[in-house]
Amino acid sequence: MCVLCGELIMNVHWTDQPLHDSEYRRKTRIVAGEGQRTRRRMRIKRVAVANKILAYYGLKLQDWNGSKYILSDKKGVSNVVNSLGDMWKTASDMCHRTLDPLDPAFLQSLGKAHG
Repeated sequence: MCVLCGELIMNVHWTDQPLHDSEYRRKTRIVAGEGQRTRRRMRIKRVAVANKILAYYGLKLQDWNGSKYILSDKKGVSNVVNSLGDMWKTASDMCHRTLDPLDPAFLQSLGKAHG
């Protein structure tokens, strides 16, 4: 049980599962902590990608101990989210608007930042 949030951390969201590991699906037994370094590294990369998108909306995502995320706005409001799937709904709620990946203004700002 996580001491800070009082939840059992039993399920791993599909975005955190090691699908890139071709041997993973063939294993009959998974050892706790196995591949932890790779999982954390991939998780950090996903946070970095999400932050490139979230910056347009004035939000920032942080990994919280490899099990949850903290989503914050510029006013100091923070929410704990369980997974990247949950993060998008929470981000939308925090912005008080729908996050539209096809919004022309968003795509233009993303292009300028990476062009």
